[in-house]
Amino acid sequence: MTIFNLGSINWDHCYQVSHFVRPGETLSAKSYNLNLGGKGANQSVAASKAGASIKHIGAVAKGDAAIEVLQQLGVDTSGIEQQTERVTGHAIIQIDSDAENAIVLHSGANGALNWQWVQQQLSQGQPGDWLLMQNETNLLEQSARFARQQGMQVAFNPAPMDKAITLKLLPQLDLLIVNQVELQDLSEENELEAAIETIQRQSSVNLLITLGSQGALYVSADQRQQVKAFRVDATDTTAAGDTFIGYFLARRCVSDNLGEALQQASAAAALCVTKAGAIASIPDAEQVRTFLETHSS
Repeated sequence: MTIFNLGSINWDHCYQVSHFVRPGETLSAKSYNLNLGGKGANQSVAASKAGASIKHIGAVAKGDAAIEVLQQLGVDTSGIEQQTERVTGHAIIQIDSDAENAIVLHSGANGALNWQWVQQQLSQGQPGDWLLMQNETNLLEQSARFARQQGMQVAFNPAPMDKAITLKLLPQLDLLIVNQVELQDLSEENELEAAIETIQRQSSVNLLITLGSQGALYVSADQRQQVKAFRVDATDTTAAGDTFIGYFLARRCVSDNLGEALQQASAAAALCVTKAGAIASIPDAEQVRTFLETHSS
């Protein structure tokens, strides 16, 4: 079973600054780091490190080094189109002395995916395979519909949240992956249970809801299971949600044991927050196994 991830690929330019730059000001950065990111790339790497067969579908500028980085991390990059007229998506991130950030994001090639290319990649999908999507690329509705026609299962993580897009996609989804705030925004309900009930009335989609320090909850028409979060000393929560998603789907590809999938995803997310960065903080399967042998949620 393969996960086809239609997802963003970004280069994050991170500048440590004393304060956010003001209009007309030129400010020297204390430090600079260039990191590969984007929710799509993060989730592909997490699934790969969990042991899944993962094919990333997306786009970058021709010759961009992101492809080589993803290949080295075990991701099948044959679905990444190299475009000559677009730059790779990127973010300019200022991080001040209070660890607050200010971000300028340019979607670049992420927002200009070619349907003929995407359709060609998805046509390789088999019944039971997964299509995973986030809300950082175009062609979401067409891709979900085509994947369903192929007999694939479709999972959507609507981040950043766009209510109209998400509601339109619901009939094409098998799994909706949201945090509690996103679910409440989508349902226009303030209470978790009311939000779940509202979405279930609108669609038969299964829900995977991340609850931060409270863990995660899976809800379907006939099943409900929650896992508590592991207690760790958090350093950086970047990519924790993406790590959870990648590990959860990777486990679902090889086992029907829902509790095990939730437990492994929760452990992977806990390990992720103990390190700084996004992709650099995603643990491998052996690290997750070792962690689970010595920790209880």
